[in-house]
Amino acid sequence: MRAHEAGALHADISKQGPAWLRTPEDVNALMPALWPRSVTRGADGAVAVAGLSVRDIAAEFGTPVYVLDEADLRSRCRDFRAAFPTEDIFYAGKAFLCRAVVRMIAEEGLFLDVCTGGELATALSAGMPPERIGFHGNNKSVAELGRALDAGVGRIIVDSFTEIDRLTTLARERGVRPRVLVRVTVGVEAHTHEFIATAHEDQKFGFSLAGGAAATAAFKILDEGVLELRGLHSHIGSQIFDASGFEVSARRVLALQAQIRDARGVELPELDLGGGFGIAYTTQDDPATPQDLAKRLRKIVDSECAAENLAVPHLSIEPGRAIVGPSVFTLYEVGTVKDLDGLRTYVSVDGGMSDNIRTALYDASYSATLASRASTAQPLLARVVGKHCESGDIVVKDEFLPADVQPGDLVAVPGTGAYCRSMASNYNHVPRPPVVAVRDGQARLIVRRETEDDLLALDVG
Repeated sequence: MRAHEAGALHADISKQGPAWLRTPEDVNALMPALWPRSVTRGADGAVAVAGLSVRDIAAEFGTPVYVLDEADLRSRCRDFRAAFPTEDIFYAGKAFLCRAVVRMIAEEGLFLDVCTGGELATALSAGMPPERIGFHGNNKSVAELGRALDAGVGRIIVDSFTEIDRLTTLARERGVRPRVLVRVTVGVEAHTHEFIATAHEDQKFGFSLAGGAAATAAFKILDEGVLELRGLHSHIGSQIFDASGFEVSARRVLALQAQIRDARGVELPELDLGGGFGIAYTTQDDPATPQDLAKRLRKIVDSECAAENLAVPHLSIEPGRAIVGPSVFTLYEVGTVKDLDGLRTYVSVDGGMSDNIRTALYDASYSATLASRASTAQPLLARVVGKHCESGDIVVKDEFLPADVQPGDLVAVPGTGAYCRSMASNYNHVPRPPVVAVRDGQARLIVRRETEDDLLALDVG
């Protein structure tokens, strides 16, 4: 039970009593930790983003709805750009991708990582320059690789010997020489959930360093001479707060760089250390700033290059969650409130695991607040749950909400920009929510709500 994690927008109950939703100045002081930077609570008690009340958003667009603070997203892009002025910053599109977001990150000077043909199509349709796109994925099809070559994507991160052969054949047929990086599995166990740790040996991504496959892949590419090997790539996981994993990863990858130099006389000019930088989902999370990350990563790379007598390669990173995650919150309407005496209160909202599967999939923790009004009621320990026919349909496992929470109230859950809409489903035939971007008090629809007609249009039986 996470009673100690009870607050995104309220003060410490044990010290300030049940007035935690009554003083806008007090709760506004706590906003930046978990919420978009423009989020405030007005004198009427309602949460507002970029000057627009959530009550107005719900009235115009319905609920559930993902609310994106455009200025906040852009400011996070700029924070990374300022911290990494000479490095390449690839926004990890898998976190959340739509054409409007592609345009935002492009306008802010970022590159873009995609990992499927669909993400590539979205990027190209939004006008992202193909030379600023990187293509990831452990099982890229012949068609996807062909489209990437025809579009002229800037780099392809190769993930298997099969892919090297496929890409070599396609490149020969087209008479092109695509730039590639070899994804290296470095054996680092990131401090994250088992299913999102991606650098230990027993997983589907990349070439094993310890087993020699990574070196073999690099030698194969260099010896065949069809693909242009630009460097090595490592990604150790997601939602990472401890930089020590990057230190071990960089040391091992740069040792491979030195091995390639010694064996083939080639110093690879690029190094990608991936992403996975954590964000705050609850008040217990303490993520590093982009400036802190830049300082640590540069120190790691400089030190290891000096140890291996290597020229410092051009560095790239891949933040996704760290940019879009805090820029979005999900707004729900309460449908029912069920008090289980002596246990907890279940607050059911009009969404759930179809718009945020992460709690069920990763045991992820979130916060929540009553967003449509203030309350003087005592706090109660609640579990915010969805409307789906699953007992595991939980949005927020344990959170304090006011005891007078009732049907029709709006509840907001912060930190839902990454992976929530990307992983959204139509479970129980529930249409997926829209995404609304808010800026300067104005809201615009950037991904429309699915309808029952959309669902039935695919059913051709």
